[in-house]
Amino acid sequence: MRITRIAWAIVFIIGFLYFFLPLLGTFEFSLGHPWGPVGAPPTLDYYGSVLSSEAFWESLGYSFLIGVVTIIVSIALLMPTAFWVRLRVPRARPFVEFITLLPFVIPPIVLVFGLLQTFSGDPVPLASSDMGSNVLLTAAYVVLSFPYMYRAVDTGLQAIDIRSLTEAAQSLGAGWPRILIQVILPNLRVALLSGAFLTLAIVIGEFTIATFLARPAFGPYLSALGTNLAYEPAAVAIISFGLTWLAMILIAFIGRGSRTRVAVTGAR
Repeated sequence: MRITRIAWAIVFIIGFLYFFLPLLGTFEFSLGHPWGPVGAPPTLDYYGSVLSSEAFWESLGYSFLIGVVTIIVSIALLMPTAFWVRLRVPRARPFVEFITLLPFVIPPIVLVFGLLQTFSGDPVPLASSDMGSNVLLTAAYVVLSFPYMYRAVDTGLQAIDIRSLTEAAQSLGAGWPRILIQVILPNLRVALLSGAFLTLAIVIGEFTIATFLARPAFGPYLSALGTNLAYEPAAVAIISFGLTWLAMILIAFIGRGSRTRVAVTGAR
């Protein structure tokens, strides 16, 4: 047992260093590389330059808006699908899981070229307008979110007795839309939040599709920033990391609150 604990401690330390040291190096570089050969004093001016940039907030706001729309569309599409598969057609689950795994197999460059070839001309020339390009970008991100959102929803459904909940709601006269919205959806809140934040992280960091569709997203902005500046991209990376951790902390607090309410309700 002692050898096992020591082995796990070593693995944990190696994993922590593997994760933390590049982050520390990025933070050090974002301060102007103060311990490098030049030896300039550390400064937070590069963070101020990024946060005061209008392009930074516009690109981040655009990606955040597209991410929220992507999350809503993904939930509206995948939650009823996963619910119906588990309730009525469990034999179709392997096929649905295979379909939702296809974004791991199909590269984003192939996906975006397919969208451009299909929707650049008649009968649906979406790629010829800004609004149409936004629709294409959202649709592509919905496809990219399939592996994460579907598994989050499916795991949440596995944790509850959807058959008993559905039969109880039907016995009280509830229809399918009301069952999904007022019975199933509240019980999947934590699972949906997990899938939502993973989807949001993908949307904010995605580069290929947004670039080929010429959208003012955060990924292309970060790439363009790195072509002309040295320290500002490192500052943006640290800021993005901080926003991601804030999202994960929010998930933890909401999940803990949900478990507390369930326990209190059960005790009553």
